[in-house]
Amino acid sequence: MHDRKVGYIIREQRPVILPERETVRQACRRMSRRRVGAVLVCATGRRLVGVFTGRDAVRVLAEGKDPAHTTLADSMTRDPASVGPDCTAIEALRTMRDRGFRHLPVVDGEKIVGIVSRGDFKGLELDRLEEDSLLAERVW
Repeated sequence: MHDRKVGYIIREQRPVILPERETVRQACRRMSRRRVGAVLVCATGRRLVGVFTGRDAVRVLAEGKDPAHTTLADSMTRDPASVGPDCTAIEALRTMRDRGFRHLPVVDGEKIVGIVSRGDFKGLELDRLEEDSLLAERVW
């Protein structure tokens, strides 16, 4: 079970993909309608250039910026880490843990395939990540 590929996890996913010119308000509305915590941001040709999350939206508001006039290009996390569809679930979880984020784009070459979040993973995968973390603490 813990060797599942992320491609399997997202096989029927339709990720929210928006262009850089969309506003934070528009992105938040889409996120709310689709009940997702992140959107993938693309440039011309649907090439992944960033990720916009609920955390980014909070930062925009905390900085006093107007979400109706602030674009995703001005507020997203640029050049996000990503994995391919053949990446295992535990590898994706480790990447998220080690890099400190909850959403991870899945790309095949330059084609956007989907996005995984910590909540997409099952108990056995999370248990294995916890075991790995405990083992690493003992070694160090």
